[in-house]
Amino acid sequence: MSGDWYYVHQLAVLAGFRLTVLANRLGCEDEFQLELHDGLIEGLACAIARVQSITALERQLAIDTDEEGLAAFQLHGEEECLARFRITLLDHLEIDFDTHEYCVNGDEWLYALSADCDGIEVSYPSLVALTDAELGTLAPIIRAIRSEAGIGISIARVIYG
Repeated sequence: MSGDWYYVHQLAVLAGFRLTVLANRLGCEDEFQLELHDGLIEGLACAIARVQSITALERQLAIDTDEEGLAAFQLHGEEECLARFRITLLDHLEIDFDTHEYCVNGDEWLYALSADCDGIEVSYPSLVALTDAELGTLAPIIRAIRSEAGIGISIARVIYG
């Protein structure tokens, strides 16, 4: 990425956001808000662990000679994983259009194809994003994490029909 201190900065930003979400969790009044906060705290902890792994590999490359290129290869892989890192707080939907199947939250694959005397129908569920009202005090924090840390956050629920 850019700059010698980029990942140290990312680590500080992510840790700061994690502390903010932990503090904001104290004001939660219902189970749904607690679930969202806990999921975001866990997701930020995973992102922090990935950044820590990157900084450890950078430190290893600065200290040791990497004659085989293994550490550099690992570092490149970790950077790519962080670039694609995404936090999913509610539902995750996978659709296989070739087989007409879908999977919600990693459960079993279900057929979206049905047939009766009227013909064949394919009906996939869809994801609907939560509104700021549903997110409550977490909404501005999530927007800040997305813009300042560059971490993708998906907060949507599956709707059938």
